[in-house]
Amino acid sequence: MPSKNFERIPVGLVGVTGYTGMELTRVLAGHPGLELVRATSRSEAGKTLASLYPYLSGPGDLGRMGALTVTMPDPADLAASCKLVFLAVPHKTAQEIAAALIEKGVKVVDLSADFRLRDKATYEKWYATPHTQPKLLAEAVYGLPELYRHKMAGARLIANPGCYPTSAILGLAPALEQGLVHTGDIVIDSKSGTSGAGRTAGVGTLFCEVSDTFRAYNLTRHRHTPEIEQEASLLAGEDVALSFNTHLLPISRGILSTIYTRLVKPLSLAEVHAIYAERYKNEDLVRVLPAGTLPETRFVRGTMFCDIGLAVDERIGRLIIVTTIDNLCRGASGQAVAGANLMLGLPETQGLPLAPLMP
Repeated sequence: MPSKNFERIPVGLVGVTGYTGMELTRVLAGHPGLELVRATSRSEAGKTLASLYPYLSGPGDLGRMGALTVTMPDPADLAASCKLVFLAVPHKTAQEIAAALIEKGVKVVDLSADFRLRDKATYEKWYATPHTQPKLLAEAVYGLPELYRHKMAGARLIANPGCYPTSAILGLAPALEQGLVHTGDIVIDSKSGTSGAGRTAGVGTLFCEVSDTFRAYNLTRHRHTPEIEQEASLLAGEDVALSFNTHLLPISRGILSTIYTRLVKPLSLAEVHAIYAERYKNEDLVRVLPAGTLPETRFVRGTMFCDIGLAVDERIGRLIIVTTIDNLCRGASGQAVAGANLMLGLPETQGLPLAPLMP
């Protein structure tokens, strides 16, 4: 745990009881530069963090964090106590809270979908709710460091990317930037662990409903589709419409995305691999695996890494991109902390988990 011999930057967390809130406490518990001083929940106010998450018990800083009393969300109290606040709340809920905090001079990292889509009408179409903060929607920076770290460093509001989009966009970025593939023939086949569905109880995510089975869901209508298309279009420099398809794995955490594309011209695996390796050679959190090696969810579980594997079917001109991330860490809470680091002038990777949770 970090030492108390130096001052850490005080941060708050609105929505501590969901899986992303739980994961944020795990990441922040080991962060040497950030100190969680406010954690809020309407349902669990008055309890200590350690009573919710017993791993936050023990000596020193871990015990001090665990002793923190959960409070009701109050923008005035958060603004008086924190330099930055994480919003781990459902979409729609974040809009007013973010506006109130930013008005008081507090930086915000929003883990919901409320500020990811640049177009108000697109948000309202896919999320079936009005967007009440169009000015902030226009200001928000999409929080994928590999694409926007310089903008993130000066931002007041970061829209933390979705988990599926993180895996898809990082996989597609080099191919779209270099014009390697046809933009009208992209199919993304993504599979996620059950924690991606959130912590709210539901029949569809009961143990007996997900164990020893495998199913598709939300085909043709998943809400992450416009987010992926938005960033893919910016990378390609033209409008991109793609097919995004999701499946539920009988595991708790992890995403594996298999992305099918069609090459513009014949390329060998070695040539494509060299382009990907060059694109990500200075990125600490993206690992382009050796040619012929494909990623697995177990090797990124609990970490900030995105692993990328490549295959070229020269017979039919297909480039197949396989990516894996941890949906809770790289796909949500760890990525939010990377954004906070950039906003607060800290090293981007400070305090981020890099060793996988094994086995």
